[in-house]
Amino acid sequence: MALQRGTINSLRPGDLAITGFPFDGHSSFLTGPSKAPDLIIAALESDSANYYTESLTDLNEHPRIKWCGNVSARAYHSFNEPIEEILSQNAIPVSLGGDHSISYPILKGMASKYPELSILHFDAHGDLYHELDGNAYSHACPFARIMENGLAQHLTQLGIRTLTQHQADQAQKFGVRVNTMKDRNQLKGLDLSGPVYLSFDLDVLDPAFAPGVSHHEPGGYSTRAIIEIIQSLDLDIVGMDLVEYNPDRDLNGVTGMVAAKVLKELLDKIL
Repeated sequence: MALQRGTINSLRPGDLAITGFPFDGHSSFLTGPSKAPDLIIAALESDSANYYTESLTDLNEHPRIKWCGNVSARAYHSFNEPIEEILSQNAIPVSLGGDHSISYPILKGMASKYPELSILHFDAHGDLYHELDGNAYSHACPFARIMENGLAQHLTQLGIRTLTQHQADQAQKFGVRVNTMKDRNQLKGLDLSGPVYLSFDLDVLDPAFAPGVSHHEPGGYSTRAIIEIIQSLDLDIVGMDLVEYNPDRDLNGVTGMVAAKVLKELLDKIL
């Protein structure tokens, strides 16, 4: 069993183009996420599981799902280009990171086709710092760059549990709808209309469920709770990324399998 292989220039309209962005050059604490894309695909194709989603969609050799391999990790400021190429063929970009900094150039590519894009962002962190340690492109900053450059009209965040006053001020400045973990039973801003980009940072999960991340932030969602949120979404998802898997911190590949499970359920929502 395996995903179909393809190249970006061989995509057809409606294809889901899974592409790896093996980049962690803007990580602030640990490196390691650059190793993630191939390992997420390996987990997805592992004989220890199957290709069925929980709604009984069989992803094995699904004609619309194509693994297109990895882009060059040296071309951070050109990561918009493969996204624009995917979109030019009316396919849907599904990007595997890498650290969360990749979302900024990816969203530059998305905005070229979707100027009225909304973002749904799963994360322990707001990633709204103006800069971190002098780096404006840090993985702690992508949504500040995205919003200040007008690459999205709306940003809704779920799972946040590390707000600082600076990030709270940034959220107010950019009109971000922040759902913190302490308010998880009163989610707001999920009724996004129009095209939606979904950005999923694995550390939205509690480290008990996903230890293979660089920043262990207790108090997060369980895997089951996240899957239920994903399954409840009713959105026009036109692109997504899955980021911040750090295999160097994983335990027996557990987080890799979690990443594959989340990816399956997200692919099912797009299909």
